[in-house]
Amino acid sequence: MTRVASLLPAATEIVALLDHGNCLVGRSHECDWPAHLVSLPTLTSSNVNTNGSSLEIDRQVKASDAHSLFKLNEKLLSEITPDLILTQSACDVCALDTNTVMTAAANISLPDGRHPDVLTLAPQSISELFDDIRAVASKIDREKEALLAINDLKRRCHAITSVTEQRPIQDRPNIALPNIALIEWLDPPMSAGNWVPEMIQMVGATDALGADGGKSHWIDWADVAAADPDVVILIPCGFELQRVLTEAKTPAVWPHLKDLRATREGNLFAVDGHHLFNRPGPRLIDSLEVLAEIIHPESFDFKATTQFAKRIES
Repeated sequence: MTRVASLLPAATEIVALLDHGNCLVGRSHECDWPAHLVSLPTLTSSNVNTNGSSLEIDRQVKASDAHSLFKLNEKLLSEITPDLILTQSACDVCALDTNTVMTAAANISLPDGRHPDVLTLAPQSISELFDDIRAVASKIDREKEALLAINDLKRRCHAITSVTEQRPIQDRPNIALPNIALIEWLDPPMSAGNWVPEMIQMVGATDALGADGGKSHWIDWADVAAADPDVVILIPCGFELQRVLTEAKTPAVWPHLKDLRATREGNLFAVDGHHLFNRPGPRLIDSLEVLAEIIHPESFDFKATTQFAKRIES
């Protein structure tokens, strides 16, 4: 069996989807699901104090070199002798940079003289997530499992779009689509990009902040007020649900939220960004389901919404 070290939570979840994590021999400090994998050796750590406010975390990150945000325990990585290391190249702020991992792999000699293989993931869309699942499956000999898993994920996507696409657009041009804003960081605010605009379209809504499938980007709270979204959803990167709820009511954030029409009308929501929207693994489909239920509560009822989302009362 291929011995796998995963340095990325999304990659860990992909491996778990395909073989229940049996081939994993090490994980990153942020790999926390499925829960039984937390007992694996921890190969990374963060040099950023993530217990501070959004602004304090942001200042630490911006004051640091991207290569210094995380630390890799190269000695432990070498000791567990992985055949395959899973990492990412999408965001240096989110996890170890690729060059650090490649250098570490080159310094490890396996018993047969090889160096560990490195597979880099960087999905920007749901279809690319499916590509990543296939790529991981090909490395651990789980192609059949990948086919079944992807078909199931696609089925869940279709269960949403088959409903939302029935929301007449051409037949009833005077009926506007819900205009929604997803905020990926709170202080300073950031609009969610990457796969999020695609998901907004899939649930039959429009992106109030106009990411257009691009990267997440910094905005001003005045931009949110000017866009006057029907629904505002807070999904700060790395924040679990209770922390989002707490941060939303702080003096640095709440004054910008409390007067929005969405807030007054009861359409301000907190979602666990750490486990859902910010993690481009299989649970992006859970994220899509949560988004669909928030926008169309009369049509959908998902367990993930109860677990990971909550309306923020004014």
